[in-house]
Amino acid sequence: MNLSLTRRSMIVSLVAAAAAFSPLVAEAQNPDPDTLRVALLPDENAATLIQNAQPLKDYLAKTLDRKIEIIVTTDYSSMIEAMRFGRIEIGYFGGFSYVLAKSKAPEIEAFAVGVEKGKPTYNSILIATADGPVKSLADIKGNPFGFGDQASTSSHLAPRAYLVKNGLVGDTDYKVVHLGTHDGVARAVQNGQIPAGALSEQIYRALVARGTIDESKLIQIGLSDPIPNYPLTMQGYLASELKEKIREAFLDLKDPEILQSFRVEGFAETDDAAYDVLRDTAQMLNLELAKMN
Repeated sequence: MNLSLTRRSMIVSLVAAAAAFSPLVAEAQNPDPDTLRVALLPDENAATLIQNAQPLKDYLAKTLDRKIEIIVTTDYSSMIEAMRFGRIEIGYFGGFSYVLAKSKAPEIEAFAVGVEKGKPTYNSILIATADGPVKSLADIKGNPFGFGDQASTSSHLAPRAYLVKNGLVGDTDYKVVHLGTHDGVARAVQNGQIPAGALSEQIYRALVARGTIDESKLIQIGLSDPIPNYPLTMQGYLASELKEKIREAFLDLKDPEILQSFRVEGFAETDDAAYDVLRDTAQMLNLELAKMN
């Protein structure tokens, strides 16, 4: 099968989105800033994320004795570029968006990963409208399928690779539809706007628990292989003492309310090598990271 046009289109779209946000020069690198800017991945509604992050902001301000600014960018590419150009000091990335950020800014450091049910991994869930035309993976062929942001791991990279392994190639066997956020995918499938889509299973369960979506209107048609959980990252140019304090603040975090906002039970140490599996997946899909710079 010839996937070159589809793959090239994906790469061009990611590059264009990133370029739209890019400043001409990086901000001055301050190794010991009075204010730490903490960016959260825009995988849900921004207002909800910021509201849920207030306890985190208070905890970090007290623990690190600094002013804390919580930032939610407009999309994944904007967050990648903000990290690349020194507009944030700490970033909570998705796995693939971290890989993209690392390819553009090699100095950033992944230092902690969320742990849920004792594991630093999670899954992507593939769902369909309960009374719609898609009842199984085979039914996806010939229909639209909804993904989140193009740089999302569990709402694009992982489920897209999962579909390829099951003989379904985007824009060849089904129409690719990008809806930006995980909750956007869930709502669109629930409302029958698209017959099927994929998102983080963690986010899906949280949306059900909050009553944001009605699980009775949806069916599960697939579950991806385990994915490395979201990494916490920081700028490599920060002072060593500050970096250690940041690392300890998250690894020692026990507050259940704050951890719930991350949808994890705690944080464990991690490093860049833990995300090589996503680089391999991107290679399988022919997403050439070097060309995304």
